[in-house]
Amino acid sequence: MPELPYRTLVWLTYRLAAMFALGLPFVLLIWASVRREASMVRLLTIYWKIASLLAISVLLLTDQRPIGYLTTFLAPLLMVASVWFWVDLNEELADLPPWRPLPLTVRIWRWALSGFGLMAAAMASTSLACMKDVAGANCRVWFEAPQGLHRVAERLFDFVFGGQWTEAVAAFIGYVALVAYIVGLLQWLLVRLPRQGRVAGEF
Repeated sequence: MPELPYRTLVWLTYRLAAMFALGLPFVLLIWASVRREASMVRLLTIYWKIASLLAISVLLLTDQRPIGYLTTFLAPLLMVASVWFWVDLNEELADLPPWRPLPLTVRIWRWALSGFGLMAAAMASTSLACMKDVAGANCRVWFEAPQGLHRVAERLFDFVFGGQWTEAVAAFIGYVALVAYIVGLLQWLLVRLPRQGRVAGEF
């Protein structure tokens, strides 16, 4: 069996991210909110806070910023950790009847996300060398999907606001969001984690 081209594997990673990291958790959050399942709403809300690093990565890669390779590598690892880390939420989910559709789907999604996250991190690790030089062919492949999304956002932004959404603007917003993300993560690591441990609380 011939090996899949690197570009195909990168695009597969983006497509799986759209399914397991964005689409399915969005549906689950709406479903859990409608059913008023507090533990699952909290779990998914925490997940979306952590998963915002994936969106930041897309903004940075839109303008070919090298740090985007690092955040693309870290994002799936943090996303996987965010759905398993919390003792109280794990216990509450375990106490729910396993045959109910929503808890069952959340359990299946957590395992699917874990598989995707490890695969995505492995793929992204192959691009870390691009932080030194983004000119390589394998490096440029990682820009294709973010720049495709950028073109869609550019047309939408121009239609709705009559302004320009440029790659430089996307990167600037990505940097600002990354700083806010790091500040929030450090606050949790240095203040909340020592005090609350693996209890989700008001994270």
